[in-house]
Amino acid sequence: MTAIYLDNNATTRIDPRVAEAMLRCCQARHGNPASQHAVGRRARRVVENARELVAQTLGCRIGDARADRVIFTSGGTEANNLALLGLAGNPPGEVLISAIEHPSVAMAARHLMDRGFTVQLIPVTPDGVVRMDMFQQILSDRTRLVSVMLGNNETGALQPIREIAAICRSRGVLVHSDAVQAVGKIPVDFADLGVDALSLTAHKFHGPTGIGALLVRAGVPLKPILFGGFQQLGERPGTEAVVLAAGMQRALELWQTESRQRVARIAALRDRLEILIRRDVPTAVVIGASAPRLPHTINVSFPGLDRQAVAMALDLEDVACSTGSACASGSAEPSAVLLAMGLSPQLVEGSIRLSLGADTTDAEVDEAARRIRKVIKNLVR
Repeated sequence: MTAIYLDNNATTRIDPRVAEAMLRCCQARHGNPASQHAVGRRARRVVENARELVAQTLGCRIGDARADRVIFTSGGTEANNLALLGLAGNPPGEVLISAIEHPSVAMAARHLMDRGFTVQLIPVTPDGVVRMDMFQQILSDRTRLVSVMLGNNETGALQPIREIAAICRSRGVLVHSDAVQAVGKIPVDFADLGVDALSLTAHKFHGPTGIGALLVRAGVPLKPILFGGFQQLGERPGTEAVVLAAGMQRALELWQTESRQRVARIAALRDRLEILIRRDVPTAVVIGASAPRLPHTINVSFPGLDRQAVAMALDLEDVACSTGSACASGSAEPSAVLLAMGLSPQLVEGSIRLSLGADTTDAEVDEAARRIRKVIKNLVR
């Protein structure tokens, strides 16, 4: 059987055109971008070109005295940790995060608790969207930082980030958004969102693993969490990865060129897959279907079945999917995101995540639906 990859929220497969750009960069034999000789300066140009492209694509202002910052990191987890630990300041104080955050935000918030901060969770609706009424009740004069993701990695539910940012701005509270699942999947504009910091990573949009970025608004102070160098104004020291930066740049260039077609096509494929699953398995429930969602994410539950059994059976049928966040995939515990949504135990226990990529085909979606029908039929015997 031909393998069908439907776990793009965990990672996307690198675009061959990105790989070609990285190979060319490797063959150019660049030096250390911090070195002052010609070979180092050529490497520096590669890194700065990538930084400028990230800024241009995502609505950052750079190049003047009031410039936003594009800080390269090793990926989304580091970017989220840098945001929370670098923006919260010194205790005491309060940090608010949504109840459906990725583990890299939730665990960073737990570390802030160990340092003396109070951390409160913002409840969500059964569709997985932050409850704005509860958010405004919880927000207080003690709140230093709010972190709410742009699009959820398990359900795809989009969050009201502009509204949250506007409220926080009026109260003098900093706002961070984990946009790891959104950048390269939907248009994202840093300035328009109104947030103070935003995280992304290249391997979620067909770029290389090992590089991400944290966007930080002009004038917002950020404490480093790594030490030992002057690179990137000392906010994230360490030698920049020239080849990875070139790969990230190329992946974003391709997104810029193809974004309109990608969003429409992937959303149509998602809708088709949902229709086929519901037709073939009438008891299936698409979780969060009533909320505005990312175009590539489906969380579907087969009540009465065990999610891990479904995922394993699909793996034997050469369909790659997941039962939640890749960073928690080794855990037998039910999804913290779905539990926070207040869903019934049957829905939570029977849920799997299917996520599409720019390289997913119509034929793969149709065949995946056929294999899912076969697996569910066998499991309910």
